[in-house]
Order: sequence, then C-alpha cells, then structure tokens
Amino acid sequence: MNDLEAFRATVEHRRGRILFHASFVPDLKRRVVEHIGTEDFGQYFGMSWGAGVGMKWPEGLAGPDYSRYWENETLPEGTTINGDGVAMVPSGFYHFWGYVSPLRNATSLAELESYPFVDQSGWDCSHMAPAVERAHAAGQYTVVWVGHMYETAWQIRGYEPFLMDMIERPAWAEAMLDREFRNDLVRATAYARAGVDMIHCGDDVANQNAMMFNPDTWRSMMLSRWRQVWQAAKEIHPGIKIWYHSDGNIEAIVPDLIEAGVDILNPVQPECLDLDRLYRRFGERVCFDGCIGTQTTMPFGTPEEVRARVKEVIAKYGQRGGLFVSPTHVLEPDVPIANIEAFADACREFGREP
Repeated sequence: MNDLEAFRATVEHRRGRILFHASFVPDLKRRVVEHIGTEDFGQYFGMSWGAGVGMKWPEGLAGPDYSRYWENETLPEGTTINGDGVAMVPSGFYHFWGYVSPLRNATSLAELESYPFVDQSGWDCSHMAPAVERAHAAGQYTVVWVGHMYETAWQIRGYEPFLMDMIERPAWAEAMLDREFRNDLVRATAYARAGVDMIHCGDDVANQNAMMFNPDTWRSMMLSRWRQVWQAAKEIHPGIKIWYHSDGNIEAIVPDLIEAGVDILNPVQPECLDLDRLYRRFGERVCFDGCIGTQTTMPFGTPEEVRARVKEVIAKYGQRGGLFVSPTHVLEPDVPIANIEAFADACREFGREP
C-alpha cells in the first residue's frame, strides 16, 4: 500500500498498513539528525504526515500593523510579535513561550471588534487542486491546517480575561471567537473545494482530569462554530476527513465531536483517558491518532517497553483500521533516541499489512 491507499483504508476502518508519525522539539530534532545522518524522517523511519497543500499569502499584501498595541510596552529581549499581534516571549525552555496579549486590558467591546484582522475570503486558491492531484498521483494523501478558535482567541484577549468574558461578558468572548471562525470557515471550504483529504484543527479545552470549563459553555460557544466549519466542508467534499486535537481528558465531549463531524481524534492521551473504554464506546465511529504517551512511555520507558506499547496499541485499536500511531505530543529533549528508533521499528513491524 502507498500512503494514500493506507490513509483511505484507515479512515474507512479497514485494516491495511498502519501509518505513524512523530515530531520533535528543535534540540531533539538536531540530535536525531546527527544520529541518523538525514532530515528525511519519512525515508529513514517510514513516518508519514501527508502532503501539505496550504493557502498562499497574496503577493504584495501587507500584514496588519499591530505596533500601536505595543507603543508604550517594555517587552523582554528576544520578544517577537506573531501574525496575530501577540507578543511571544522566550521562556528559556526549549519550545515553550510566554504570551503577552494585546487586548488584555481592553475596556470595551468596540476595542475587540476593531482589532486588526486579515480577511482571507478573497485569496486565490487556484494552485491547491492541482497540488492535490499531483500528491494523489504520487501516492500521497493531503493534509492542511485550518486553525484554532478558542486558543487564538484567548491568546489575543488574554487567558484569564477571556475566561472571565465567557462568564461575565459572553458577547466579548463570542466576538473574539467569531474573528477566528470566519477565517477557519474560509480555509476549510477552500480546502474542501480543492479536494484535500484531511483538515487539521483543534483547541486544547481540557486538563489532565476534566474539561477546563463547563461542557455546555464549550458546546454553545465553540462546538457550535466548529460544527458549521466542518459541515460546510463536508457539504462541498463529503469525503474530507476532520482531524481534531485537544490534549487532556475530553471523554465528556467525544460524542459531541463525533456528532458534529470529527473523524479522527488526536492525541488520545493514555495518561488522561481510559483508552479501552473509549475504544469500546467509539472505536467504530472515530479514528484514533496518538495513544503513545509522552508523559510516560516515550521519555521514561525502555526501548523494549516502547516496543511493547506500540504492539499493544496496534493489537487493541488497529486491527480493523481506524488507527494512526503517534506520540501524544511533540517529543521533548528527555526522550532517548533509542526510544524513537524502537517506536519506528515497532510501528513498521506490527503495523504492516496483514
């Protein structure tokens, strides 16, 4: 099976070759490259991420000017302003950042509604359908990132202010969510028209034990918007698959996600969820992507334990398709390279076509 055939078998819950992948923080990536002698992890390890087919920033289009939000601010050395106007402060610890939110001190709804915004609805996407055709001809499936909604909203507004808005000033929270919703909808429908196989999206809405806020609030404010995005994409391209990411214990909302259109759930953390119970309840209705713990197995297990865990996951959740195997987060510097080798070796061995 090539990757496209394996992808289609997986999402149709048919057992074929099981696809697997992993990502690395820069420090670990550098050491892995030194160890294996190449940056081509797909070729060396057999990992598969799909071919990216994204929107292109129009030539000559200037981004929003966020300078007025930082005129009187003293920001730490090394701080940069990202594409949403959020100040990214180096934490000194690998890939982690501190956020300084430009609207954290906003005093009116008008300030939120007038925040600079790039409308992507008029962008030229004519390059995408030919790119999908080329990928398919090469035996690759295609994948694109649609975006966050809640996460980007709170990063611009401020974490605590946004959570308080949800309770005390819901119109403010919804104004921020609508800002993200509009472009998520534009991107998702453009990708659907291009024939993309899978769109990635998501928000971290849970901690280790439970949702970070009332599930009914999430349903009203976030799921209602995501449902519109996913259903609009599927109306255009019924075969498109929705991949949704949230860390933590999201068992309470898995039925809602499936009902709204999610096909692939990531990262399915074994430290937070009872995977056996989740599979019994939903294994025929949703695919898993993940299941290999980055808080346990990958950093602290032996290579033999990594191998055993991969074998167990494939045996339990992958015999009828519906499984992509991956660590449940980017691999951190404390993950031994021997464990990465063991992970890939076991995925190739136990994930081969039956």
